Amino acid sequence: MEVLLVLPVLLLSVVIHEYAHGWMALRQGDRTALEAGRLTMNPAAHIDPVGSILVPLVLWLAPGNVLFGWARPVPVDPRNYRNYRRGDILVSLAGITANLLLAAAFTGLIIVLVHLGRAAPAGEEVFSLLRTMARVGIWLNLLLAFFNLIPIPPLDGSHVLYHLLPTRLALVYRGVGRYGMVVLLLLLFLAPEVIDFLLWPVSMLDGLAAALVRLST
Repeated sequence: MEVLLVLPVLLLSVVIHEYAHGWMALRQGDRTALEAGRLTMNPAAHIDPVGSILVPLVLWLAPGNVLFGWARPVPVDPRNYRNYRRGDILVSLAGITANLLLAAAFTGLIIVLVHLGRAAPAGEEVFSLLRTMARVGIWLNLLLAFFNLIPIPPLDGSHVLYHLLPTRLALVYRGVGRYGMVVLLLLLFLAPEVIDFLLWPVSMLDGLAAALVRLST
């Protein structure tokens, strides 16, 4: 996997994910991200030295064909939401929704590029390169969306589940949430099959996108 092709797609995907959180927070009445200068599409404002540079670089150098990463979380203050419960759910789902929309956009881009390649054969080499980046974009954005839906703190899905639980159970869930990152890391390294099971929609929708491209071209 050529990192020079994949890294720009990864950065775009994680930046838009975080921007969506900040944008939705602003719509819910919280100006924290805006006042912190984080409501921007400028990657420099969102890059996390570990998640945006170190982890992708290590994964690229390591055996295998996987590249993953994340951006700095956009700061939000749920106390500013006009409706705390509704605001927290919408802000949490905003990044996931943005990634799903990006996956759909990359699917449409591939279809356009295929037709452009046929209409202008001289540019097929460039179009092929862009199609490869778009294919990676589909997979990465589906992965980001459904990984963040896993209801383990601090992932976005945990905020949604918290508000859906009965009050007493929600308080217990929030209390054990401080160990969420430990649980997540243990699952990733000791029981990856659990994560694979939770992410089955990624493979399904990735295949659906590929089928849609074939039908449209």
